[in-house]
Amino acid sequence: MKTNRVRQNVFPVLAALIWGTAFVAQSVGADYVEPFTFNTARSAVAFVFLLILCAVLRQVRKRDFDSAAQPRPGSRRDLVLGGICCGVALTVATNLQQKGLETTTSGKAGFITALYIVIVPIAGIFLKKKAPRIIWLSVALAVAGLYCLCITEDLTISTGDFYVLLCAFCFSAHILVIDHFTQKVDGVELSCAQFFVTMVLSGIGMLATEHPSLEALSVCLWPILYVGIFSSGVAYTLQILAQKDSNPTVVSLLLSLESVFATLAGALILHDQMSGKEYFGCVLMLAAVVLAQLPSPAERRPEKAASGTK
Repeated sequence: MKTNRVRQNVFPVLAALIWGTAFVAQSVGADYVEPFTFNTARSAVAFVFLLILCAVLRQVRKRDFDSAAQPRPGSRRDLVLGGICCGVALTVATNLQQKGLETTTSGKAGFITALYIVIVPIAGIFLKKKAPRIIWLSVALAVAGLYCLCITEDLTISTGDFYVLLCAFCFSAHILVIDHFTQKVDGVELSCAQFFVTMVLSGIGMLATEHPSLEALSVCLWPILYVGIFSSGVAYTLQILAQKDSNPTVVSLLLSLESVFATLAGALILHDQMSGKEYFGCVLMLAAVVLAQLPSPAERRPEKAASGTK
């Protein structure tokens, strides 16, 4: 049980840390290559990285568990279906986000993208996954924190803002789809499958609408490798592993810490100065995450009953 708690809480925070630091790399990439081209390249890197990781893990399981390494009946079908569903949602989300970064500020993009922390629990109501009241309070605190952290000018709906808003809905769908399939298949294999689908779909969009060049790709090679290996290959896999047997609303709150890490990374690496409002936003975000981890009254009752029988 303790191991599960570590996986459900530490993994999404690590993913948020990676995404926060990778935001700079995505912004650099947007200056040189178009969205489909950038996401085709990053997805290809992630797919190859995860394919190698899957092969290594499979050999380890085969050596240690022998027959237990055989796939469960129906798992291959679930893996293909899950890879397609997750890959489609991720393709639309990442390309909308990358497109939005061309014309909107990083502060607005960070705030609007993280609105999935509101969208996920609302969508969960319709999927019969109701969140406790304490989670809703955490969501409210997190939204207020994101606003203080990211919004530094008047919030207007520009074309870029609209793209990123659509991206937030797609990331919400991605979280909910993962919540469904991660119970049925291996997390690393699901991540590998989704990036194969993302690579193919983004590649089709690239060839149909853009003009990729090796020169432009070579200029932002390091950002592509960083985003491909760490942001895509590692962080999205951590997200999938974290969501196994977890509340998707709580995981989405932890993932939204990427805005905090992005701001802190800018201060430490780029020597950007944070205002008092931004520091206050960090405090609100951290308070929201801590609050989300507190047991609800319904969870406390069994503990009290158990202690009373001793």
